[in-house]
Amino acid sequence: MRSESDSLGEVFVPDGAYYGAQTERARRHFAVSGHAIGENPVFIKCIAVIKKAAALANRDLGLLGDEVARAICAAADEVMEGNLAAEFPIDMFQGGGGTSTNMNVNEVIANRANEILTGHKGYDVVHPNTHVNMCQSTNDVIPSAMNMAIYLYLRDLSTSLQVLESALAEKAAEFGDVVKVARTCLQDAVPVTLGQEFSGYLTFVKRQTTEVKRAAAACREIPLGGTIIGTGLGAFPGYVERVYRYLEETSEAPVVKSTNFFDSLQNADGYANISAVLKGLAIGLSKMARDLRLMSSGPRSGLAEITLPAMQPGSSIMPGKVNPVMPELIIQVCFQVVGNDTAINMAAEAGELDLNIWGPLIIKCLFESCRLLTGAIPLFAGHCVRGITANREVCRKNAESSLGLSAVIASIFGYQQGVAVAEHAFSRGISVQAAAVEMRLLPVEEAIELMDPLSLTTPEGGGQILLRARERGLTRHG
Repeated sequence: MRSESDSLGEVFVPDGAYYGAQTERARRHFAVSGHAIGENPVFIKCIAVIKKAAALANRDLGLLGDEVARAICAAADEVMEGNLAAEFPIDMFQGGGGTSTNMNVNEVIANRANEILTGHKGYDVVHPNTHVNMCQSTNDVIPSAMNMAIYLYLRDLSTSLQVLESALAEKAAEFGDVVKVARTCLQDAVPVTLGQEFSGYLTFVKRQTTEVKRAAAACREIPLGGTIIGTGLGAFPGYVERVYRYLEETSEAPVVKSTNFFDSLQNADGYANISAVLKGLAIGLSKMARDLRLMSSGPRSGLAEITLPAMQPGSSIMPGKVNPVMPELIIQVCFQVVGNDTAINMAAEAGELDLNIWGPLIIKCLFESCRLLTGAIPLFAGHCVRGITANREVCRKNAESSLGLSAVIASIFGYQQGVAVAEHAFSRGISVQAAAVEMRLLPVEEAIELMDPLSLTTPEGGGQILLRARERGLTRHG
């Protein structure tokens, strides 16, 4: 163990550690979740990007010597490359609005930079506050890094959504001629094609991809330079212009300066809005996955309209049982995203006066939601959607037997006659088509033609059926 000191006194840290006293205090005090900030390498990388850009800006201003600036940049590069990944042990949950996280990165970069220059750890040449944190505050560094990281997470999420979009487009085309019965309130309704249902899922995913990209674009604006509360106290003249210039060169996220630092530091509604986008995506994905579970239910006593890929045995005692595990996986992910959204909303609302200090919770929840969705969506697309097969005969039989076909009778002969035919079909256990023939409303040939399920799945097809009925003098109302 080696001794390090901060403003509160002496602390012993592991000899090999690049972090220092403030990190060690935080490591001991905040060990509640078992999840460290180092588990978010994208976030740590973004903080290191800021430290490098700040060092270059401060060098240009003559505030840092060339050697010190180069050493800070070299150490920051190592952090960005993941070479010091084990040096960020602080729990995701922490007090102080992220000060511990900012100081963890400052200490690691300072110790490594000092080692580069002198051959040993310590702060005799490079100090974490004086040099690495120059012209910065936790209050502008952490939200800036948050926005940069979220941008990158959302970029990856949009890529995952494109995988699902492609899979759904394939199925919408493949199932274009698979007629089945639609269901409203879980009751039989009119005919629809399986392809039409999948086109609805596809359009939803396309819309959500647009929303995710729009949310990512909103993350470009960062408050770096506002320092403590937005006044820029502690930042030398010329620093802000230079640090953003270097961020353009070092950051994967295309950032711009916030239009109002005070707004950016006080208000967290931007994070709530991003979380709302993720929640909307989760809600729709969960609905889609639940639909697939219903349509694949059975295989003998359920709907059995589709068959999902068999991923694993579904029971430890019932041989042959296969569960819809991939839809169930993504449904659980979606539940977690919705729960995270509630926590983020509470954190956004709880900001007081000049600073929202609940960044650590927002980071934990928002990053988790992004990572879960980004990881689960391609699995869902590849291990479930792409392998779905349609049980065409089951679908066709259900469509032909639906009492919803009585809508055709109602459109031709009036609503009351439609009710009578539906009741007759239900009581006799026959199709609406057969009931119309038994009740002598239609001859067999016309009943077959007018109530072909596939013809009724488009406005054009349904309209042509009504026109033919009128031309033949079948219409008896209006």
